[in-house]
Amino acid sequence: MLVIAHRGASGYRPEHTPAAYRLAAALGADYLEPDLVATLDGVLVARHENEISGTTDVADHPVFADRRITKIIDGTAVTGWFVEDFTYPELCTLRARERMPHLRAANTAYDGRETIPTFDDVLLLARQESVRLGRPIGVIPEIKHPAYFRRVGLPLEELLADRLAVLGAGPDEVMVQSFEPTSLRRLAVLTDVPLVQLIDAESAPNDFLRTGDGRTFADLIEPAGLREISTYAQVLAPHKDLVIPRRADGSLGTPTGLVEQAHRAGLAVQVWTFRAERLFLPAGLDLAAELDHFTALGIEGIFADQPDIAVAAVARKSALGV
Repeated sequence: MLVIAHRGASGYRPEHTPAAYRLAAALGADYLEPDLVATLDGVLVARHENEISGTTDVADHPVFADRRITKIIDGTAVTGWFVEDFTYPELCTLRARERMPHLRAANTAYDGRETIPTFDDVLLLARQESVRLGRPIGVIPEIKHPAYFRRVGLPLEELLADRLAVLGAGPDEVMVQSFEPTSLRRLAVLTDVPLVQLIDAESAPNDFLRTGDGRTFADLIEPAGLREISTYAQVLAPHKDLVIPRRADGSLGTPTGLVEQAHRAGLAVQVWTFRAERLFLPAGLDLAAELDHFTALGIEGIFADQPDIAVAAVARKSALGV
């Protein structure tokens, strides 16, 4: 069972920073997970969103004040500063900061210390930590808003496939995720790395909405949808509520059977996202106890903001011999 450090060890350091990725490796993560967006000059960088006012100090740079703008991103109006309006050298003048300071106040002590890493930086960091720690550490990027970026002339699939080829990265160290099936189908032609279909607990893939495909994420996890996913991807990555839903009182309910259905379709299952803060937990459970419920279901991977707690959960399952 893989432990995937969600945006690095983002429960302990600002997400998508070298410090978060290094700590994740030290805490035992098997994979580091960067979200990828593209700069104006086509450099893939690790940010949760292409709007960067919440994760950098861009608002503190008067030279960039005139780049604040409102855009429509996947059907939603968003105001701020956007990665695709900056060249990579310009982006390097910014510093990263904690995205959720109200929940993770301790992480703010690291604000302003580091620049925004590129995909190349994350992969090379994983390779260095693999050598240092004596065990393989992979990278599992998620390409963000691929239909939007293709429309503005920055096709993330081609940009990523190019970097994988240049860096000599193959199936043994990289998997790629997307919420958009069209994007994964394109990647299946461009690369030979394992592909991961992300599934949200609500709504529909953005590419479906754009093309008038009436299906939702719920349709994709029906047997026919799972069989279709298996034609272009190797892994299903559902929101955890689709695997074990919450009852009305916030406690964990009964497993849905999605894991078994995905396995029957030939798909591995990696579940997201596990976080230790009370806001994200089921009623009456801490993160360790929540994870024990999920690891008992035979899943193949866990996305966690606190990878050390996930590593311990995997170890407990292994000790039970199940």
